[in-house]
Amino acid sequence: MAYDVNTIFQIAGIGIVVAMIHTVLKQMGKEDWAHWVTLIGFVVVLYMVASIVDDLFQKIKGVFLLQG
Repeated sequence: MAYDVNTIFQIAGIGIVVAMIHTVLKQMGKEDWAHWVTLIGFVVVLYMVASIVDDLFQKIKGVFLLQG
């Protein structure tokens, strides 16, 4: 699991960037765009976490079923 710290920093970076964009768009009065940016950021992070969880389950399956 060498990518733990990198992934955490990537998720934190995405969160910071999305929060800044959301704030700027909300200040400009474009709240609907701000919500879309937040939703897209959430989906990207959710995809990253889902791929990590899938990798974890594949490793667990390989250990218990003795598959490569």
